Amino acid sequence: MRAELINPFLHAAKNVLETMCQTVVQAKKPKLKDDKLSYGEVTGIIGMTSEGTAGCMIVSFSEKCILQIVANMLMEPAKEKVDDEIIDAVGELTNMICGGAKAQLAKLNYTFDLATPTMVVGKGVEISYHSESPTIVIPFTSEYGDFVIEANLGKLQP
Repeated sequence: MRAELINPFLHAAKNVLETMCQTVVQAKKPKLKDDKLSYGEVTGIIGMTSEGTAGCMIVSFSEKCILQIVANMLMEPAKEKVDDEIIDAVGELTNMICGGAKAQLAKLNYTFDLATPTMVVGKGVEISYHSESPTIVIPFTSEYGDFVIEANLGKLQP
């Protein structure tokens, strides 16, 4: 995956979390993913396709982090545990982050169609990626805990 494709995901995640969830986040150094397991307790996966390119964007939150982020987003007290409302909120965050990245990628002349997000609950769940290309992981930290954005985009196989 080309480096120019990473920054739109990083900027979109930062923008969405800071504006919609009043949560200051700090990106750490991106790295290559070395397994196919989900990072956190709640994960949103969204497929991305364009002419000649396919892949996905994944956002995965630790439980502590997502409970407080959703509380901030909904302006209500934090829940004790992950429930359907938290899972739905991660789906919305996945849509917003990927939509923001899609808009920034369009400025670089990359156009993508987005699928409906798939939600995965549970840490260490195996994920099927839409591309054989390496997956880039962008770790983030916040005062509430950690989360990651993963981007996996590659050329379509004939």
